[in-house]
Amino acid sequence: MVMMEIRDNVIWAKHVKADARLYETVMKLPEFETIKLSVDGIKGEWEKMKLGSDGRPVAGIKPIGSMADVWKRWQVRRGEKVAVELPGTDPDPFLKLADRTFEEWYSAEDEEAYGELRPL
Repeated sequence: MVMMEIRDNVIWAKHVKADARLYETVMKLPEFETIKLSVDGIKGEWEKMKLGSDGRPVAGIKPIGSMADVWKRWQVRRGEKVAVELPGTDPDPFLKLADRTFEEWYSAEDEEAYGELRPL
């Protein structure tokens, strides 16, 4: 997962460089290939941008389908940071250990209050 600032109508690879796996995935995608991402907890499809006019790959992905509608609405949030990750990404090993260690944190009340905040 990487925290990325909303800056544009698309996600540029350089803005997710802190997550090597995500960065490499975006860079290696052929044009028009799609991937699923979770952005600020919303899962949606993104498409690799078409080749540039000079024939070079464009290092960005654009939202498609319902994610395009969400991303368009979020343009008023420019400057805010959002969490971006590939769904199914394994959580940090420390968090896995903490999850098992602090079982007392789990209760019906906690689930009701914070259940939606669980990782993907």
